[in-house]
Amino acid sequence: MINKRKIYLINPQFQLKFSLYVCIVLVISTSIYPLVLYDALSNLMIKFGSKIPEMAQNIASTRKELMIALISWQIGFTGLIFVICIFFSHKIAGPIYKLIKFFRALRQGDQPGRLFFRNGDYFHELADEFNLTFENIQENYKKDLVYLSEVNTYLNNLTLVVPDDKKKVLSEISRKLSEIQERFSNT
Repeated sequence: MINKRKIYLINPQFQLKFSLYVCIVLVISTSIYPLVLYDALSNLMIKFGSKIPEMAQNIASTRKELMIALISWQIGFTGLIFVICIFFSHKIAGPIYKLIKFFRALRQGDQPGRLFFRNGDYFHELADEFNLTFENIQENYKKDLVYLSEVNTYLNNLTLVVPDDKKKVLSEISRKLSEIQERFSNT
């Protein structure tokens, strides 16, 4: 229950646009058969209109009722597809939102741990790759930190044997290395 979704419009611009595009394609593709049916019934009305006027009136009323029913079904079905697209796009927008939050936390100096997505979300492989890459970067930081420490120790030992005029330069390099080490230690 902890991962229960409460807000389905995480990225409204993307989700609404995605849902709208799907519904437009749906309306265009499914409006063909009512138009063909309307045309066929109109042709029947024309054909029987002069010979059997009652049949033409029955076809006209049937055509009107059928079009109202088809348009109602079209509106209902399009609305249902729109809602389904919002839920579907939530499974896409959710991981991207989570990744953005994760990057913000890292940039602010927080340690958010491992990145994970909800069970129903898509792109779990993105979280896995990100975690592996981030762990690799952290391992490289640790190796670099150890190396910087060794270099700093070596430079401090060098200051004991170099002339006084060179000690100031070595001291400045050592100070900069210590600053870098401090930044590495904080990340």
